[in-house]
Amino acid sequence: MLHLSSRRPALRLAALVLLLSITAPVAAVAQEGPSRLFTGSDLFALEQASDPQISPDGSKVAYVRQSADIMTDRGRATIWLVDVKTGAHTPLATGAGSHSQPRWSPDGTRLAYVSSAEGGTQQLFVRWMATGATARVTGLAESPHGISWSPDGRQIAYTMTVPGEGMKLGSQPPRPEGAKWAEPLEVIDRVTYRADGGGYLKPGFDHVFVVAADGGAPRQLTFGAFDDAGPLAWSSDGRTLFFSSNRRKDWEREPNDSEIHAVDVTSGTLTQITKRYGPDAAPVLSPDGTRIAYLGFDDTHRSFQNTQLYVMNRDGSGSRSLTAGLDKSIDDAVWAKDGRSLFVSYDDHGRKLVARIGLDGKVTTVATGLTGGGLDRPYTGGDFTVSASGTVAYTGGDALHPADIYVNGKRLTRLNDTVLAAKTLAPVTPLAVTAPDGRKIDAWLVTPPGMKPGTRVPTILEIHGGPHTAYGPGFSTDYQLYAAHGYAVLYANPRGSTSYGEEFADLIDKKYPADDYGDLMAAVDAAIAAGVADPDNLFVTGGSGGGLLTAWIVGKNDRFKAAATQKPVINWISEALTMDNTGFTSRYWFAKQPWEDPMSYWNRSPLSLVGNVKTPTLVVVGSEDYRTPVSESEQYYAALQIRGVPTALVKVPGASHGGFTARPSQSAAKAAAILAWFDRYRTGAKPADK
Repeated sequence: MLHLSSRRPALRLAALVLLLSITAPVAAVAQEGPSRLFTGSDLFALEQASDPQISPDGSKVAYVRQSADIMTDRGRATIWLVDVKTGAHTPLATGAGSHSQPRWSPDGTRLAYVSSAEGGTQQLFVRWMATGATARVTGLAESPHGISWSPDGRQIAYTMTVPGEGMKLGSQPPRPEGAKWAEPLEVIDRVTYRADGGGYLKPGFDHVFVVAADGGAPRQLTFGAFDDAGPLAWSSDGRTLFFSSNRRKDWEREPNDSEIHAVDVTSGTLTQITKRYGPDAAPVLSPDGTRIAYLGFDDTHRSFQNTQLYVMNRDGSGSRSLTAGLDKSIDDAVWAKDGRSLFVSYDDHGRKLVARIGLDGKVTTVATGLTGGGLDRPYTGGDFTVSASGTVAYTGGDALHPADIYVNGKRLTRLNDTVLAAKTLAPVTPLAVTAPDGRKIDAWLVTPPGMKPGTRVPTILEIHGGPHTAYGPGFSTDYQLYAAHGYAVLYANPRGSTSYGEEFADLIDKKYPADDYGDLMAAVDAAIAAGVADPDNLFVTGGSGGGLLTAWIVGKNDRFKAAATQKPVINWISEALTMDNTGFTSRYWFAKQPWEDPMSYWNRSPLSLVGNVKTPTLVVVGSEDYRTPVSESEQYYAALQIRGVPTALVKVPGASHGGFTARPSQSAAKAAAILAWFDRYRTGAKPADK
């Protein structure tokens, strides 16, 4: 037992204060709390909404709530319900496992969804909304996708992979019982034999199935050595399903030539509806069942073409484009209840919106500010649905707020208000940029929190991938982390970016990288002229196409103190022949095959400029990247090492190209590695480690 008399005076006083605090209130004492700046740990706290599904009567929205599990370091999807009038939130599927694809029955009494709640493969579940009762209606060996209710609510259609057998060549000799031998040989005979994020493909094809909505054995409707794709659309009488498929004999070498097909649900009879060279997909039936709207374009092998909205008669006759004069690429389409118009979404100048398009082609904007998708960078994105009465639900946000649920402009959820209220985020402002040829280029500046006006700061040029994609004024964890570390971030939509029309996107057709380099340098000059960017502390990074341009830039000039090229294309010949979608690069981004005109590939490869590079350059790649394979990054790293250019190679274990930042810890660590690299070469005051 501790006796106060046995201690020195100061300790006796401390003990007395402790005893008094048990029985008497004391004044609050200021203490150091968590950082108000955005940190890597905050990635685990963020959530965002996706896949909103408004009920037929427009009273409720079911949506997927994306969050991060700090114990497993993975994203987690749950399904929630929000009341349109009150904003009241109700969990629907939030237990163990992942839950996604909520879809209302036609009468709004039930909700189908896909879940791994019972472990193993994802299965199809149905929830009766009045009672909350839930039943698993499938027991599948593979996961279902693209689920769609029949008009009478009795059946649910979906697509699923049907395993097959690959080519066999020879066999192993008989193995003695109990012997431990090597795995059997793998024989690959498909043109596209691996997929980014999926790895080496197992034999099999995706086909269409139906199952009773109250459970039972599913029935396969389509067959053959072809992949059938959703979304699936039912005829109004429930006798026919419409889907997209490329069923030409040489489909592996002509992967961009899908057609709309119809399958009779009873007999399985298959009918091809469209017939033209180019992708036709995403069929949706008009309310009266007489017309089909779908998305596609006439393929002319340009690197980018607008996806147009077409309408045709149910038998395929009378096809015409409703958006030929819009000059925007359509993402989704939903018929209005009256059958006189369709709701669509598309990107416009770096922002996604929902518009109503009449059968006469008249366009009326009905919702703006859509956001959604990845959190690491501000790519355009977002989802929407429409009720029977025309109420539009969508995911929306801005540079300081990840995606929430909105209905007709009203914000219904505030998923991150609590966590972000404790953070001082970096503001994002537009920056006017004029390209060398006089074209206007959209750009934005992210400035460090609390930066005083008139202060120049180290600035990172961050370049989007694609290259046929677009950034916008959306939320970005990478940018917030960079800005919290004292850097301004400059990002832009150079020529080649989408959302500015087909002509702007195709300015880089068969010549990428090229003049987009000039657009990016003009953006840097504009940031300097604006009094923000320190011309003696410039840095550059970007991923995929942005990684390619990063390597291209440091091969063209020495303006940047350091660079970080992420998952780049370095050698177009090796990329074209090792990427997951072999045949794409050589057909759409070049005029000839690599062996026919190797110099055209070489002259556009950053590797051709490595002899000029003096800029310290970090190389970052996912260890399971099959889009811009690891060998691309390793080539560049080896060349820089041979030349004696300061460099390091960072691999993200287990990460694919598309899943580069899927795990929060790796997303945070990747940003930290880039910042640490830049800090090595940053002059002047450097930030303290956080």
